[in-house]
Amino acid sequence: MNEQNEDLTLLDPRHITVLRIEALLGMVPILIGAVVVELVVGLPTGLIIVPALLVTALFTFPLPRRRYRRKGYSTTMDRLRYVKGWFRRSDTVVPFGRVQHIDVKEGLVERWFGLATLVVHTAGTHNASVSVPGLSRETAIDVREAIAARIRRDTM
Repeated sequence: MNEQNEDLTLLDPRHITVLRIEALLGMVPILIGAVVVELVVGLPTGLIIVPALLVTALFTFPLPRRRYRRKGYSTTMDRLRYVKGWFRRSDTVVPFGRVQHIDVKEGLVERWFGLATLVVHTAGTHNASVSVPGLSRETAIDVREAIAARIRRDTM
């Protein structure tokens, strides 16, 4: 994070591993395609497979760590802020007054590592939901409950 984002909390470090596994799973079809093309077309061994392996290594090892370092969130008494991005930076602020409901979701890989994604649904159509991945399950539940408590206080 840079100096303008010092107030942000980093995601759980296990999120790096989840990003790596998801990247590797996403690269499997490309690797299979590279092997098939080399075998079917009769190209010299490694002509397609080696570049595909290099791209897979890039997407699986250094890029997930970089993506992790460029994500963070914060909550205050009246809003949730989520920042992400490297090439396309996104800094989203969700005022609690616009929150309709809040979910805690766990994908299969996230569940293996005890992580969850907090999804805050808001009124409106543009950016009607904000997902904050890479939180420990406990943190996601705590943030959800804190936001829900704040909304209940504001509506009373």
